[in-house]
Amino acid sequence: MTALTLSTAAAPGLRADAIVIGVAKGAKGPVVAPGAEAVDKAYDGRLAGVLETLGASGAEGEVTKLPAPSGFKAPLVVAVGLGAEPEKDAGYDGEALRKAAGAAARTLAGSKKAAFALPLTDPADAGVIGEGVLLGAYSFDAYKDTAKDAKAKNGKAPLGEAALLGGKPRDAAYKAALARATAVSEELNRARDLINTPPNDLNPEAFAAIAQAAAKEHGIKVQILDEKALVKGGYGGILGVGGGSASAPRLVKLSYTHSKANKHLAFVGKGITYDSGGISLKPAGHNETMKCDMSGAAAVFAAVVAAARLGLEVNVTGWLALAENMPSGSAVRPGDVLRMYSGKTVEVLNTDAEGRLVLGDALWAASLEKPDAIVDVATLTGAMMLALGSRTFGIMANDDAFRSAVHEAAEEVGEPAWPMPLPEHLRKGMDSQVADIANMGERMGGGLVAGLFLREFVGEGITWAHLDIAGPAFNEGGPFGYTPKGGTGTAVRTLVRLAELTAAGDLG
Repeated sequence: MTALTLSTAAAPGLRADAIVIGVAKGAKGPVVAPGAEAVDKAYDGRLAGVLETLGASGAEGEVTKLPAPSGFKAPLVVAVGLGAEPEKDAGYDGEALRKAAGAAARTLAGSKKAAFALPLTDPADAGVIGEGVLLGAYSFDAYKDTAKDAKAKNGKAPLGEAALLGGKPRDAAYKAALARATAVSEELNRARDLINTPPNDLNPEAFAAIAQAAAKEHGIKVQILDEKALVKGGYGGILGVGGGSASAPRLVKLSYTHSKANKHLAFVGKGITYDSGGISLKPAGHNETMKCDMSGAAAVFAAVVAAARLGLEVNVTGWLALAENMPSGSAVRPGDVLRMYSGKTVEVLNTDAEGRLVLGDALWAASLEKPDAIVDVATLTGAMMLALGSRTFGIMANDDAFRSAVHEAAEEVGEPAWPMPLPEHLRKGMDSQVADIANMGERMGGGLVAGLFLREFVGEGITWAHLDIAGPAFNEGGPFGYTPKGGTGTAVRTLVRLAELTAAGDLG
């Protein structure tokens, strides 16, 4: 990972490969953002005009490179767009700073050190800039030819060090902000690594082993139910989905506790390490990215470890429902009836609606511990992608106030999300003649139908929210801001923020 440091040094005298500055989109052209005063002065106050001549506008994510002025020890200035200039006396939005830092860090792959002279007025700014750097510098290179390209990103190693100018190295609040940014970003990048790992190397057993090792390192209790324990416990949903694979399913429970905690959150993650669709086989063109179908479990895993690393005064339990959905002679068939861990029976009408089956078992297991709230995370439905696109996840809940709180937490940390309803009239479509419920309902509103199915497995009186991250979990397009191509780690920061708010007593 890129090293983060705080520096009070002046930009001209700092030895680095580049100076990163911000440029905003003003009413009459690009505007040099605060933090870059020394650079602008070295250009005789004409830096905005020089940037405009080079084609810069200040638009979000735009990167413009130019030679550093005479007298600077760094040879390069990297101007990165911050989007619209804020109104007078208003500071720059944290997400704009995060995205700008990420775009710059990605651009500076191959550099040993860069100085970030972005607008930085308080510890919160340092935190979001630090996050942007660490997330933007991410690369997944485990399967590249290390003889040619050890730890390389497009032929270049990730940025080695980022010095945040304007930060206060001895100030406790600034140091805490960077420590938080580092912990959350490292765990989010761990989730990205898991999502990007090929399914031949990340089956349920391998995922469980990784979780167990991390739990041991960070003082988290772990319990792993293998196929024998799942049979003994009656986890029919997880067993049904995993029954067609040579790789047996697992249910992993991660328990972080704090001696001063008086609240308990449960996070539940869908962990389909590969989803072929099972007997209801996916058509060509829909299988290639299905290694990402465990993104929910990766997010839950990362969030629990981050909570432990931050020492949050809240108890957090993570449930990873891990299975591989494959077609074979032992696979669950359309028409089969599964008896779930709760005792409820489910008629399987489509084996590609498997995520809700593993989540149903895990949600009931989480409910038995009577937590104050449960949040599940899943790449659950293509319908949610049709509704909200590829960058926004949907939020459903059995409590409107909690749904709003989750939405606010997501927006606060820069994860686009949108509250969605659970229309009661859609429940009837899942009525079954042979079982308590079917795993499919009406086609229209399929993402909401899935949410209604999950609600059936939440214990009575327990506050619950469902995050359908099918769209933003895996970026098939080009990188943008601090988001790479491939696994994104979406929902990690939302879950961590919910844990922080709960620890502070601000989540009800």
